[in-house]
Amino acid sequence: MAIIEELRTPLYFAAGTADLAVQQAKKVPGLIEQIAAEAPARIDAVRKTDPKAVQDKVADRAKEAQATVQSKFAEVVGNLDTDLKKLGETAQDLALRGVGVAAEYAVKAREKYEEVAAHGEEAVKAWRGEVAEEITEIAVVVEPEPVAKPAAAESKAEQPAAKAEAPKPTRKTTARKPVAKKTAAAEK
Repeated sequence: MAIIEELRTPLYFAAGTADLAVQQAKKVPGLIEQIAAEAPARIDAVRKTDPKAVQDKVADRAKEAQATVQSKFAEVVGNLDTDLKKLGETAQDLALRGVGVAAEYAVKAREKYEEVAAHGEEAVKAWRGEVAEEITEIAVVVEPEPVAKPAAAESKAEQPAAKAEAPKPTRKTTARKPVAKKTAAAEK
């Protein structure tokens, strides 16, 4: 049964992903209407802007960014420790932190995977209009074998007592007949 669950989870994940995509796609018409409503005002604002003012503003921002990068670079170079042993320990510490972060992200990814799979399972149930677990139970249920009738010599009064005392029937396996071997004459 565990194998079936292992096979179902990716399928439920795919169904959940599809359902979430549909939910997001349903939001697109509203966004398009919003953009269409805002577009004339934005286009008008772009037409009214002076290209020279925009160019000056971009140049000022570029100069500020260049100054910030240079100061940060100078700060990093100034703080750089030349002690190789300390740099090695720092590198090892960073590597261990990286492994920890990777493990944390793996756990978070697994949790999200399980959430989306659970969402997919609910979506499949909703799409079917029935509970999927009932279908699984029906597929697993095996009808019991009929109870053997008591001998005709017993009276009808003894039959209910015999049925009450009879243990639950167990599944009996029957020996399979061996497959007939083909002979050389049969093959021709």
